[in-house]
Amino acid sequence: MPATAMSEDLYTPISTRAFRHIQEMFRTESGISLSPAKQALVASRLRKRLEHHQFEDFDDYCAFLKSPEADGERRIVIDLLTTNETYFFREPDHFRHLGEKVLPTLTTRPLRVWCAASSSGEEPYSLAMTMADKSGTGNWEVVATDLSTRVLAHARRGVYDMQGRLQHMPDGYLKRFCLKGTGEYAGFMQISRLLREQTSFVEHNLLNRPVGFGQFDVIFMRNVLIYFDNEMKQKIVANALEALPIGGWFYTSHSESLNSLNLPLQQVAPSIYRKK
Repeated sequence: MPATAMSEDLYTPISTRAFRHIQEMFRTESGISLSPAKQALVASRLRKRLEHHQFEDFDDYCAFLKSPEADGERRIVIDLLTTNETYFFREPDHFRHLGEKVLPTLTTRPLRVWCAASSSGEEPYSLAMTMADKSGTGNWEVVATDLSTRVLAHARRGVYDMQGRLQHMPDGYLKRFCLKGTGEYAGFMQISRLLREQTSFVEHNLLNRPVGFGQFDVIFMRNVLIYFDNEMKQKIVANALEALPIGGWFYTSHSESLNSLNLPLQQVAPSIYRKK
């Protein structure tokens, strides 16, 4: 740990009592359990909120979080503690499978894909590029959801630093589907307006049922289930499957397994399932 970061943690430590309150609040709101090893991380990410409200310590801040008028602040805490690390075409074989094996078999129009836990937008826009390439434009929709309003606002803009995010993007996609920045925006890109118009971003907690979402042909729920225990995984996936008809496709990440869960899914390839 850098010396500056260590000195900041010592300057505003978080008590075990305060950490446990934030830990329980975060689990209640998101379903994610923060391990005791995350105590320093929590203090680091929330320290500026203490300064903003001029609290002397985390115990005073937690007392404020318990109050009815702190609804907005609790949302900010969830945003700041949510981990969002992704890049375009992460685990690229899933996108190849979708484009080569799945999309040619779907005859419904418009095609609908749900990207759950969409983070800052790289995954849903990767889906949008795949859809546009394989199914044309105007006859599909990508719905992207996340718990964090902060990352959803970033995703709607569709502006990204190109450094380190494009290593898996298929040849030609950058030129076809993105606008490269110039001048002060050199090194950045923006997703084309056409793809942004066909990709919607909606706040949604995976602990809740997808009421009003309609039905989807495909659901991507990747790199999020690793944060939950089996009980929460069962609930989250069962909720999501309400929006998937029989025969619909469900993708998880390669680091996640559904084998221990009681779900109406049949595995057809590593981390790729169909609803029974």
